[in-house]
Amino acid sequence: MRISDVLRRKGDDVVTIRRDATVADLLDLLVSHRIGAVVVSDKDGQVDGIVSERDVIVHLRRATVPPLDEKVGAIMTTEVTVCSPDDDTESLARTMTDRRVRHLPVVVDGRLAGIVSIGDIVKQRLDELQDERDQLVDYVQQGRPAPY
Repeated sequence: MRISDVLRRKGDDVVTIRRDATVADLLDLLVSHRIGAVVVSDKDGQVDGIVSERDVIVHLRRATVPPLDEKVGAIMTTEVTVCSPDDDTESLARTMTDRRVRHLPVVVDGRLAGIVSIGDIVKQRLDELQDERDQLVDYVQQGRPAPY
């Protein structure tokens, strides 16, 4: 399966925030959208960084100024690992595991096209396994050949 298949199912909406927003603004977005990361973008479609729950926790531990007044640009991750719609879910799962990241922006021609989380990848794989299981059960019970 490809990332484009994941995006087709979940949609390509991405919550973004500007680097000059405050951590308080970021927390409001995380809570209201029930998400774990937000792409930082000062220009439409450009990925300037990503800020996750983990970044907030690290910031809270190290804060020297009132933590909620700090700017997102000061705590965001700037070296963002991205993927493309043509990437396969299996290799992306390995990348996420190796780099210890849970969210990857999907980029096409330098522009933000979506975002995938480790949960999206796990769900896709579980659905694939269920489909394979159903085909095998059908084959055994009905004597129909599995289509693969």
